Amino acid sequence: MNKSELVDVVSRTTGMSKADVDRAIKGIIYNVSAALARGEKVTFVGFGTFERRQRKARMGVNPQRPTEKIKIPAKKAPAFSAGSELKEAVASGRLPKLSLEPMKMKKMSWMSGKSKSKKSMKKSGKRSR
Repeated sequence: MNKSELVDVVSRTTGMSKADVDRAIKGIIYNVSAALARGEKVTFVGFGTFERRQRKARMGVNPQRPTEKIKIPAKKAPAFSAGSELKEAVASGRLPKLSLEPMKMKKMSWMSGKSKSKKSMKKSGKRSR
C-alpha cells in the first residue's frame, strides 16, 4: 500500500475528505520525523514504537569488489519495534482490534456559511466587515 492508497482507505473508513486525510498523514509523518531527529521516542500503544538508534562503526565488504574490506562509519538510524497488537494481527492474519466508526461532526455556525445578523453583531459588540 502506498500513501495515496492509504489516503483513500482512511478517507472511506473515517468519512473525512481525502484532502483532510492527506494533510493529517503529512502532519503525522512530519511530526514523527521531527521527534526522531530530536532523539525522542514516538509510541503508538499497541501498534509500535519509533526511535533513533546509534549504530556502531564496523567493517564491511565493498559490494563492487567483494575482496576489498571497507570501514562503515557509526551513524544514527531510525528503528521501529512492533507492538503486541500489531504482532498478533500479523501472526494471526486477522484485523487488529480497533473500533473505527466514521466521525459524526456537529455542524458549527462557522461551517454553514451563514453570517450573523446585524442585530446579533451589535449585541455581541462585534462589527461586520
